Amino acid sequence: MLAVALSLAAAATFALSAMQIDSVTGRVGALQLARWQMALAFGMTASASLVLGGWRTIGVEQFLWLAGSSAAGIMLATTTYVATIQLLGPRLNALVFTLSAPFALILGYAFRAETVNLTQGAGVGLILAGIVLAILGPGGREGMRGPKALSLGLTLGTITALGQATGSLLARPAMLAGAEPFTAMAIRSGLGALFFISLLAIPALRPAARPLTTDTRRIGASAFSGIFLGMSLLMAALAVGDVGIVTTLSATTPILILPMVWFVTGRAPGLAAWAGAALAVLGTALITVASP
Repeated sequence: MLAVALSLAAAATFALSAMQIDSVTGRVGALQLARWQMALAFGMTASASLVLGGWRTIGVEQFLWLAGSSAAGIMLATTTYVATIQLLGPRLNALVFTLSAPFALILGYAFRAETVNLTQGAGVGLILAGIVLAILGPGGREGMRGPKALSLGLTLGTITALGQATGSLLARPAMLAGAEPFTAMAIRSGLGALFFISLLAIPALRPAARPLTTDTRRIGASAFSGIFLGMSLLMAALAVGDVGIVTTLSATTPILILPMVWFVTGRAPGLAAWAGAALAVLGTALITVASP
């Protein structure tokens, strides 16, 4: 029961983080937001790592694996993740993000010789059906910015899911070797922060101004809820519960974000949105439970 509560709490924090990112859309650009979020996340996770003594669990090999994970899961995926939220809104972004499960399945098959069974294939089909249903259903395009937002948002969302799946695949050897979770996240977010800061050397990528104080608070809150608190809850759930159950329940973000959107906008999501989110979560569950 504790694992269930922790997993659902993790999913809720991920949804809350997406809502906080969406709240600064139009005032803070994707690169600027990613820069601040990763820098603040590094400060939080590095402090926790120092308290726990986690840096002793990192060797050269673990660091290299985590650096590769940061390149795919942070430097690439964080930028496209933020941009996808700004284009599609948090609801559709959370739904498209469930594509990380099929991508993880494909990468495992390609690089780890893991088999793909019929149940997992059905899970992939349900995820795709859920995304299509939510987009094509009534009100499916609410929250998107501009007529070209759908195609660009879906493209960036797909890149985000692929980057996240690749980042998880690359981080796995380091975690199996005993890397402490907060320290692993500190390395990933720290390298990501350095990357985004280095982009300031390119004049065209420099922001016109620093974020407003209120926006900086929201960015910090998104880093705390989504990276620091969310990942902590997920690690705690994995420590006391079955991996399949934890992974499935922590992937319920597309459903949990719907009442948040309802509360903020005052408009109830349509039946297609709920059905699409449910199909995507069910598909993720099938892939996870059927995995060896």
